[in-house]
Amino acid sequence: MSIRVRFAPSPTGELHVGGARTALFNWLWARKCRGTFILRIEDTDLARSEARFTQAIFDSLKWLGLDWDELYLQSDRLALYRQRAEELLARGLAYPCFCTPDELEARRQHLLGKGEIPEYDGRCRSLTPGEQARLRSQGRRPALRFRVPEELKATSFHDFLRGEIQFKRLSTGDFVILKSDGTPTYNLACVVDDHAMEVSHVLRAEDHISNTPKQIWLYEAFGWQPPQFGHLSLILGPDRHKLSKRHGATTVEELRDQGFLPEAVVNALALLGWSPGTGQEVFTMETLVGAFSLERVVVAPQVFDLAKLRWLNREHLARLSPQELLFRARRFLPQGLPLSEPQLGQALVALRPSVSTLAEFGHHPDLVALATWTPPREGLGEELAAPSSQAALRAFVGRLAEVEDGQQLRPIVREIASELGLSPGQVFHALRLALTGRTEGLELSRVVEILGREETLRRILAVVEKEGSGS
Repeated sequence: MSIRVRFAPSPTGELHVGGARTALFNWLWARKCRGTFILRIEDTDLARSEARFTQAIFDSLKWLGLDWDELYLQSDRLALYRQRAEELLARGLAYPCFCTPDELEARRQHLLGKGEIPEYDGRCRSLTPGEQARLRSQGRRPALRFRVPEELKATSFHDFLRGEIQFKRLSTGDFVILKSDGTPTYNLACVVDDHAMEVSHVLRAEDHISNTPKQIWLYEAFGWQPPQFGHLSLILGPDRHKLSKRHGATTVEELRDQGFLPEAVVNALALLGWSPGTGQEVFTMETLVGAFSLERVVVAPQVFDLAKLRWLNREHLARLSPQELLFRARRFLPQGLPLSEPQLGQALVALRPSVSTLAEFGHHPDLVALATWTPPREGLGEELAAPSSQAALRAFVGRLAEVEDGQQLRPIVREIASELGLSPGQVFHALRLALTGRTEGLELSRVVEILGREETLRRILAVVEKEGSGS
């Protein structure tokens, strides 16, 4: 069988972590089996769907590297859904319902107050043509409800991840398939599209399990063969409650804007319910495609932990070339940094072990010190004015020509310290203050390499001249 799977988000918000995980698993499966990955935008909810969210879904999937083979918008297919609903109506498998939302809600609350199941009571099920005409004359626009046969309310289906799932008594009643404004409900549009698009397997989130019986009933009513269904686990926060805003970033856009790499996000999502069975945790997209299999997917709830994502992000940052690192970090860096491209690239490589995200480069104190240096003042300036510091700096200026790269710095500092009767730490401290204005930070040999001989000399002379002149 040719594998045809789909990801079908609703454009009512940005792409959530849970939706991105569903998209990724479907994409990996399709690519592993050389099948088809379909993207279907379920935008029939006219009140809540927005074009900007559709674009956000496109952008987020592209950023993650999840390309699609076919693209559909349900808003382009409304006539088809109406046609299919009318077919069920003509065959007596659906009927017009004239109940208003306020009436339905009042009955629902009444049933809840009595401790009963709040399902539709079927009062429009047997309306005569005359009664329907009378209600239409009152200006009521009917919805269409699917006529659920009583014997179908106890049902089961085989979930290819979970096995047999049984519903002893599904609380639904006759459900709406076409709203009074002529737009389809989720279940009707989903069934019509999955059939028309020849979807072979539906791999989706656990919260859709309760929709599956309704969809199977619709398949049977149309006389169609349903696809196979599988439902992924819930995603929880570290407190093991359903993932929400209180746990931090929960959308792909938020993770991108916080400086996470798409490779790391994909890697983290893949491990939410799947493992290779080898203990390996760091994957590229290519290795994920090769290793992925449904047999290694588990359905126990999964915890999305930002701390784990930060660790994975560091692992993927370490794999970037200096040029790629600079390219990725550029949007997070302050504008107008007075460093050349090579200097900036060297700085990012040097700082890389101390950051977890690209955004952290932008406000890293060592990068600020390298790029926006001014001679230290007040307390630190007083330390540099000390005779021992001035002597160390002047001695270093005299030896700077010998420093071809950072590797020569340490032996030269030791020689200067020995000549002046100082400890190497005192000399290093004076140099760090002069070059960065800080008492700690990036290894000094890296600072000298990044700044280069000319800028290193300029900064030291500025400090020596300033303090030596008594200003």
